[in-house]
Amino acid sequence: MSSDRSPDASPGTARSLAEVLAGGAGTVVLDGGLSNQLRAAGHDLSDELWSARLLVERPEAITEAHLAYFEAGANVAITASYQATFEGFARRGISRERAAELLGLSVGLAREAARQAGVGGARGPLWVAASVGPYGAMLADGSEYRGRYGLSVAELERFHRPRVEVLARARPDVLALETVPDTDEARALVRAVRGLGVPAWLSYSVADGRTRAGQPLEEAFAVAADADEVIAVGVNCCAPEDVDAAVATAARVTGKPVVVYPNSGETWDAQARAWRGRSTFAPEQVVAWERAGARLIGGCCRVGPEAISAITDTLGPVT
Repeated sequence: MSSDRSPDASPGTARSLAEVLAGGAGTVVLDGGLSNQLRAAGHDLSDELWSARLLVERPEAITEAHLAYFEAGANVAITASYQATFEGFARRGISRERAAELLGLSVGLAREAARQAGVGGARGPLWVAASVGPYGAMLADGSEYRGRYGLSVAELERFHRPRVEVLARARPDVLALETVPDTDEARALVRAVRGLGVPAWLSYSVADGRTRAGQPLEEAFAVAADADEVIAVGVNCCAPEDVDAAVATAARVTGKPVVVYPNSGETWDAQARAWRGRSTFAPEQVVAWERAGARLIGGCCRVGPEAISAITDTLGPVT
């Protein structure tokens, strides 16, 4: 697996993300929820493609959303490819060739935001993570939060491999294998990224100390323990209250840096298509996560630039 800097790497990136994590030079700040930033800018995401629809209709809006997070202090932008799949695009009449172009574009838009953020040289290192959402994200029916699709590991690997190959060719700094609901899909994703020359992180969606499919976290994190391609493991798209135990378990089981980016703590009401409750995400929580082994920290749904700015102020810059 190559750790060399991409020839079109983000401005200010003197070392690869893998090298920075291995060197222990501070904690890397991730961005927040892309969809809520796009909604805040007035974009309608009520579509099966979710934020990926803007890859087709308003790509410049995605760059603007990434830029907002970089300007808030994030070191990493996660691309708009979470729900971008060949199958999902095909349902919209988009050819496989054009879908591959759009997947590559998702990386290019984040890279452009990093370029704009780095103009003048005032920023620290900036990286791009290519989002690889779970199989259930393609189904757009909420099954990404349940897992257990009735598919074998081999079938899931065949689904994921073509997409990760295209994303890898776009030369992101890392592949974000994120919101994974169960260990079968994790095994498939770890197989799918082998030999691509791009490192990856593996991040589960969890609840009450288990994967969304109900497996123990020890079992889940062990999937990536011996995978050289996986440079970090952790959790995302979960309640902040579920993070503490998960960070400790991930660090203990794998010995790898831990990645953490929870939701705000609000609850999604699928019937009303609205968020309920209040945010329980507090920037001071990240200090305990960092002490437990988290080296990449940010936010997911409903965590915006203001919260990312507060995290940056709390953790300090990467050096």
